Amino acid sequence: MAAISLQTATMAEEVKLFGTWASPFSRRIEVALKLKGVQFEYIEENLSNKSPALLKYNPVHKKIPVLVHNGKPVAESLVILEYIDETWKHNPILPADPYEKAMARFWAKYMDDKLWPAATKVVVSKGEEQKAVIEEIQEQLKTLESELKEKKFFGGESLGFVDIAANIIVFLLVAQEALGLMEILTEEKFPVLHEWYQRLVDDAVFKECVPPRERHLGFFKARFGSSTASK
Repeated sequence: MAAISLQTATMAEEVKLFGTWASPFSRRIEVALKLKGVQFEYIEENLSNKSPALLKYNPVHKKIPVLVHNGKPVAESLVILEYIDETWKHNPILPADPYEKAMARFWAKYMDDKLWPAATKVVVSKGEEQKAVIEEIQEQLKTLESELKEKKFFGGESLGFVDIAANIIVFLLVAQEALGLMEILTEEKFPVLHEWYQRLVDDAVFKECVPPRERHLGFFKARFGSSTASK
């Protein structure tokens, strides 16, 4: 009866997600909602011609993703993830222990503050600057390997908050293939991360939310081109 009541309550709620298919940040929210079993309406945004609804719901940053729950908007992907976890408490993605929860927040923020800026910079840089960015990324990946160690996922035995945030590594792997920068994240240099990545993309929910490989590769090649690779 409890499960039926939960399902009924979830179906009665209005949940909308404004995002773009190629954004790892909106994909984070899709993963979390599907892990929770929350039904939602996905609204694809054209970021070169943003909809009035997006501008209404996120007037500060005017960016995706935005979650709208019963008419109330929540912006910024990590904030949205926490909101989802606190609103739909079944299948938690954050640890219950306060210290472990703080560490999960720390590592998720590390992804956004350190790894993401470098990953986006590497696709537009060239020559010596690009080589320096690649070295920076690899140092960050070494730090993540040390944190992951022998765990199946960053949170332990199951997919959690940090793993969802770390989906930007999928972006990085697609970028390195599309742009011919194959030396960034190799299995030889980062065996622990590669094993984690395989478990991540094999997860049924995560797999459902990952863009088709060929479409993703085509997007990167069309937008950035192979000319950005270092010579």
